[in-house]
Amino acid sequence: MTPRRTDSPIRLLARAAGSPAAMAGKIARFGGNLAAYGKGRELDARLSRLQKAGVIEAAPTRIQLVLGALDMLRFWISPASSEYYQRVGIDYTFHQILRFLEEPASLADPVGFFSTRDNVIGHLMQIVHANPRYDLELLTMWDDGLAELEGQVESMIAGTHPRGEAIAAIVEEPDYHVRLLDYVRDFRKDPAAPPPLRANVEGSARWEDLERTFGSLRTSMRYFCRLPGDPISAARHLFTVKEFPRHLGEPNEGETIPCRS
Repeated sequence: MTPRRTDSPIRLLARAAGSPAAMAGKIARFGGNLAAYGKGRELDARLSRLQKAGVIEAAPTRIQLVLGALDMLRFWISPASSEYYQRVGIDYTFHQILRFLEEPASLADPVGFFSTRDNVIGHLMQIVHANPRYDLELLTMWDDGLAELEGQVESMIAGTHPRGEAIAAIVEEPDYHVRLLDYVRDFRKDPAAPPPLRANVEGSARWEDLERTFGSLRTSMRYFCRLPGDPISAARHLFTVKEFPRHLGEPNEGETIPCRS
């Protein structure tokens, strides 16, 4: 059992928040993350870097990026997480409060393109991911991203990570970081290595299509690129499409569908 499952709510809140000095740093990082939304050149540079590295095949437009992020949240991240927390007996709302206290920046950027390297790593270490492949592909935006992730997970397991106590107040499964470390090492050798899927996603017919679409950065960006690119069509999609549009999802592993012009 992890402290998340055994500590009292008050103790969990205190562990997640940390010291006043730590909280000041968190607020500064959160502000920096929000400010990054206005840095269009940096976003373009990151998308270009991923495209040149072959991690994504094409970059979505700004409208597609916003619309895709909203679809990812409402069809995949939130419902799959809610099901998982219900299954393991964790209050979903309280868990989000703990996550915010531990690292506010981890909730400010669902797609990760506006985050710092360490914010992506902290987010990945903070919660059991349905599929960590997306975040590992995202970390290739930095030359040392994967090496730094491996080192931080090692220090978390060794009990020497500076955010270790706070992360322990959030993470739901005691062996998550061991599984994550194994996958990071496998991924660095072969990016096609199979990822460890969360228990409620692995083998689930309900989440199969969504995991295949949003489980990796590459396939997520394919979906984003299939979305409407003009404001009126995007608004229509957002307000009229209430279920995951399977015809826009990833039909087969490795299929390439170009962005709309």
